[in-house]
Amino acid sequence: MHAWPASEVPALPGQGRDLRIHDTATGGLVTLDPGPVARIYVCGITPYDATHIGHAATYNAFDLVQRVWLDTKRQVHYVQNVTDVDDPLLERADRDGVDWAALAEQETALFREDMIALRMLPPRHYIGAVEAIPGIVPLVERLRDAGAAYELEGDVYFSVESDPNFGKVSNLDATAMRLLSAERGGDPDRPGKKNPLDPMLWMAARPGEPSWEGGSLGRGRPGWHIECVAIALDHLGMGFDVQGGGSDLVFPHHEMGASHAQALTGEFPMARAYVHAGMVALDGEKMSKSKGNLVFVSQLRREGVDPAAIRLALLSHHYRADWEWTDQVLQDALARLERWRSAVSRPDGPPAEALVEEIREALADDLDSPAALAAVDRWAALQHEHGGTDTGAPGVVSRAADALLGVAL
Repeated sequence: MHAWPASEVPALPGQGRDLRIHDTATGGLVTLDPGPVARIYVCGITPYDATHIGHAATYNAFDLVQRVWLDTKRQVHYVQNVTDVDDPLLERADRDGVDWAALAEQETALFREDMIALRMLPPRHYIGAVEAIPGIVPLVERLRDAGAAYELEGDVYFSVESDPNFGKVSNLDATAMRLLSAERGGDPDRPGKKNPLDPMLWMAARPGEPSWEGGSLGRGRPGWHIECVAIALDHLGMGFDVQGGGSDLVFPHHEMGASHAQALTGEFPMARAYVHAGMVALDGEKMSKSKGNLVFVSQLRREGVDPAAIRLALLSHHYRADWEWTDQVLQDALARLERWRSAVSRPDGPPAEALVEEIREALADDLDSPAALAAVDRWAALQHEHGGTDTGAPGVVSRAADALLGVAL
């Protein structure tokens, strides 16, 4: 599977700062010092509908992580998956009377278009669950053969008790875990499981559903969590720098994935930091496909909304915050974009070197994009009120907004 073309990231004078970011597992800020190549894995979409603002907010957060690292003169090895076979996709295809693979391909293509429009930097490896199956099967076999997995009526389950560090990502108690497992794709009430929390690694073939050859596992398809583990271990190895996604992935997805990887390798932790973006609401409820309360990026673009304004709307909220999309949020972003573009369109302006450092400092401090926007706002206000004599300043501001914030002026 291919990703999307990268937009050029302008070079800035000087060098960025190491990123301090909130780690869900420890509950505090950690300073990441990745070395010359930073490694990040971000969980991708299940492509049964178009990219909504909640998706965009999540990928915007991890795009900022990439940009901060690039500004420190590091390379970034970014990996993202596509869950192109899963129950929600099959259910939507059946509802609409379409082929599930064609639906996945169609929505993945639309996602790429949205990412290009929003100037999201692409992953180096963009891997679908289906293409990862040859690498998933041997991992499930290894877990089973090591006693970390067991069979139940042809399905294969992971035993959470096989990982002594299970629970150290979410830090939730068993009651909370069980409730979330039931809400988020698990089957805690299935009879015969050793532990209600045990997640499925391999689902034996069901009539009328797609399946693949699974060696000694028999025909079937992979569970959700092992998919990401196989892709991450193959392309990044253990101990990579950031595991990212929305806050709804903390449990069970990231918890289970970490345990799978740790049981497979005997190493801990899978990732140095578990970083999670907040949820976006609409009309008082979390924006989600199941509720149908969605604002689609593609629809906004069709309505003529400048993607740079959509990006500014996302950046106006801290990535970890839960917030609500409203018409006012978009109108504020459009007004800000107009002010910024007007300010950089002049031939000269107030000096901008200090502004670049303010943006860098804000983003290095747990991706504080609202503070970064406020810094640019102050420069634009000075430009509109007093002007300046630095002929290079507007260009510096324009390049900094593009390089660090992904906003093309």
